Amino acid sequence: MVNSVVIVGRVGQDPEIKYFDSGSVKAKFSMAVDRNFSKENKITDWFNIEVWGKQAEFVGEWVKKGTSLSVTGQLDCQRWNDQAGNPKEFPSIRATDIRLEGSKRDNATSGSFAGSTSF
Repeated sequence: MVNSVVIVGRVGQDPEIKYFDSGSVKAKFSMAVDRNFSKENKITDWFNIEVWGKQAEFVGEWVKKGTSLSVTGQLDCQRWNDQAGNPKEFPSIRATDIRLEGSKRDNATSGSFAGSTSF
């Protein structure tokens, strides 16, 4: 079985970067992905993205709110019980490949690379 997800959308907020004592680096951010059924009927889905290591460092440097990205990764679902014992789930995508997308104009205004660039 394969657990693989590919989404293309825009970053919802500046990434949150966390450095650990072990030397590991993690970046977290959300992405908005539009589903267009028609001009009048558009639905936006939101995805939580997590990336580790060197890619997280590049995300911290080059990715900002509004940046157009292509993300490939694995769907992860954290499960726990809240204080009342109710089951909870928090789905996210653990990114394995991130590419800056969009036109040169889009990337110039966001301060990132031009064209499609993989980290």
